[in-house]
Order: sequence, then C-alpha cells, then structure tokens
Amino acid sequence: MTASHSSTPHHVAIIGGGPAGLMAAEVLSQAGVRVDLYDGMPSVGRKFLLAGVGGMNITHSEAYPAFLSRYAERAPYIAPLLREFGAEALCQWIHGLGIDTFVGSSGRVFPTDMKAAPLLRAWLKRLRDAGVVIHTRHRWLGWNADGSLRIQHPECERAVEADATLLALGGGSWSRLGSDGAWLPLLQQRGVQVAPLQPSNCGFEVSAWSELLRSKFAGAPLKNVAIGLNDDIPRLGECVITASGIEGSLIYALSAPIRDSIQQHGQATVHIDLLPGKPRDKVQAALAKPRGSRSMAKHLQSQLGIEGVKAGLLRELTGADTFNDPARLAAAIKALPLTLVKPRPLDEAISSAGGVVFEALDERLMLKHLPGVFCAGEMLDWEAPTGGYLLTACFASGHRAGRGMLEWLKSSGKP
Repeated sequence: MTASHSSTPHHVAIIGGGPAGLMAAEVLSQAGVRVDLYDGMPSVGRKFLLAGVGGMNITHSEAYPAFLSRYAERAPYIAPLLREFGAEALCQWIHGLGIDTFVGSSGRVFPTDMKAAPLLRAWLKRLRDAGVVIHTRHRWLGWNADGSLRIQHPECERAVEADATLLALGGGSWSRLGSDGAWLPLLQQRGVQVAPLQPSNCGFEVSAWSELLRSKFAGAPLKNVAIGLNDDIPRLGECVITASGIEGSLIYALSAPIRDSIQQHGQATVHIDLLPGKPRDKVQAALAKPRGSRSMAKHLQSQLGIEGVKAGLLRELTGADTFNDPARLAAAIKALPLTLVKPRPLDEAISSAGGVVFEALDERLMLKHLPGVFCAGEMLDWEAPTGGYLLTACFASGHRAGRGMLEWLKSSGKP
C-alpha cells in the first residue's frame, strides 16, 4: 500500500470499491483528503468488470430529458446528480484516463476497446498515485459504541476512526461479487429508513411451461418481437425463453412495472407482438389464404415466417380453436398474452431496487440521522434499465457524495 499524500488533516473511510466508492475517493483525494477505502472482496470493481463482459457500456448518448426519464419516479432525486456529473462529464472523465469512447448504433457509449479492465486499471493507478489506500478483504460490520467503524479483516476485527464515512456497498444482487445487501439491517438498527431490496432488470417466471415447450425451446432467443404491458406502447427487441419463464433485455426494460403489477395483482400479463413489422390486417389476410394439404405449421412458416420458438409459443399460449379462425389467430400473433407470476430471485438480477430512501438523505447524500455518514451508488433507492443508465447514476452519486463530504468537513468545524 502506498502512503497517503494528504494535504489536509481530514481522514475519511469509504466502504465499498465499486464505481460510486471509487469516484468519491477520487474527488476527495484530489482535494487533499486522506482516504482509506475498504472492500470485502479480494479485489475492487468486481461487478464493474462483470458489467463489461461482452462490451463495457459505460453510459448513453441520448438527450438529457429522455436520459433522465429512465429513472422514472426517482428522476427528481437523480436530476441534481446528473447535472453535476452526467453522461458528458463521465465521457470526459474517461478520456482523461487516456481511454477513447465511441457511440454505438443504439446510442450506447463504449470504450473504444469495449473492455472494462483497462479502464479500471488506469483508474486504480491514478487513485493510488493520489494517495488512496485500498484495503481488500476488509468487511464492514457496523459501528462500535464509540462511533468508530467495525472492520473485519482476515486476521481480526479492528476499529477505524474517520472524520466522515461513505457507504457505497451496492445493492442486493450478485452476492458472489460482494453486493449482498448485508448492510441493510445495520442501517435499520440505526433508525435509517430503508426500502426492501427487490430484483430489477430481471427475468420472470410463468406458472408452468408444458414439457414440450420447455424441452424444445428453453434457452431459445425470441428475436424481432415487441412486448407491451397494459396500454403502454410495445417495446421492440428480443428476449429468451427459459425453463421457468422469460428473461433478456426486452423483459429487463419492463421489469419494474411487471414487478409492481405482480405485487399489486398477483400476476402481470404482457402481450407479445410476434410480427411487429406487419399490420394485423395483413397478417390476417396471409392466414386466410388457402393452405391446401399443408399443415398449419407449414402455412404459418410459408406465409408469415413464423417457426421455431415463435410457433411453439403461439401453440403454448392459444387453444386449437384459435388456429381455426384467421381473425383470432392474427390477433394472437399481434398480441400474444403471457402471464408472469413472479420475478426470478434477487441474486440473479442484474441490479436491485430499494435501499436507502432519498428522504433519509440531505442534498449532500448525508444521512440526516447520522451526521458524517454518506451513502451512494446502488444502495440508494432508485433503479434504471440497462444501457449505461445504471453505471452513470452510480458514478454521479459517488461524485456528489465526495463533494458533499468535502462540504461537510469544511462546514462542520472538523480540525
């Protein structure tokens, strides 16, 4: 470990080595504050590295109003964070690490090499050069009676005193990477208002697939479809049929309203448009053509290109009488109802909803009931779809918390 390069007497502890904690460490160390960062895993940034598998989608290039809308009802709380350190500032920061970015056809922003590891390596070098001391395999266990931090490391437990503390412990998904939600009861014991952790950007289960569909199509991608919930405009994309239900990017984008509907009504019914590029009247006209001796399966394939998993799903979710009526079959093809009964377990989710509610924090992201204790990242009660929105808000909240800690240290009269 390197020695601290502190130019002020202040010392802060950061618990959690994900994007939020590391960003706060950068803000603080650049201001000359002595920073010790603790993480329970053998190395930091593990979930960040996992997010980069298949392409490091760092943020999104869409216009600010649309970008902000991705945070739904939490947008008013996320807005000040993005105004201070949003997508453009994040890209400039990455460029400052010597890494170029590009905008993909979807509007998503990636490092030029598409990888997370070089970015993390360059960042950690800069942090260590600035004097940030990173302690791995050090797990936070709460507070001692005198207010010091309880830190468990491989040999023993130690007490750590700090002028301010940032908790950036992640949500409740991917516990094997360190985000296990174990911090939640520790804050509840201190009277901090916390919303239950729930899966977000997750798959969902059906009551039961038939053995035929499960054996033939579990794991099959359902491409070029549109899915809608209630009266919302269906979203275009793709997803995957699983042994227990359905998952994938198109379902992840709808996971919050699907989850909320299940909580309210015990289930949620989405409607799948198997042919989003073809109007219903043309689908019906194609189905009404004589099929002669051909089977209905061959007729669907030759007239509309419906085969494989799409044909299997159509059979699974409709009755035999539907196939004898071109109008009903066309309606099913354009809005096939699929009832979902529960989300997959939290630990399988890409991210989590719930956590420390914003009402428990001031504008600096400091806990109102615990002066000098700040929170940032996914442990806050917000959620967003994949596409760079999750990472951007984590970076932005870490940046805001770092600046908030500086403001508080300056105003609190700490020596």
